[in-house]
Amino acid sequence: MAKKSSVEKNNHRKELVKRFAAKRKALLATANNEGLEMEERFEARLKLAELPRNSSATRVRNRCGITGRPRAFYRKMGISRVALRELGNRGLIPGLVKSSW
Repeated sequence: MAKKSSVEKNNHRKELVKRFAAKRKALLATANNEGLEMEERFEARLKLAELPRNSSATRVRNRCGITGRPRAFYRKMGISRVALRELGNRGLIPGLVKSSW
């Protein structure tokens, strides 16, 4: 199990990303629009820098939904390899068969 504080911090980041997504998208569109004057684009960049750092989507870490493990994460299932193996051995994931040769 991951530390509860790490998991909660990541959940807080996800909430911030959702809350500021529209504002961040609009500011980025303004800042990257080359048809606008340089001052407008610069002001948009300054406003973008004033937003919380944790509202950026790149700050969110993929974590296992069961254990909170940050590494070896399978996006398709939303769990780590350790949890996948454990659930597979118990027969709780349909279609997953343990390999042997």
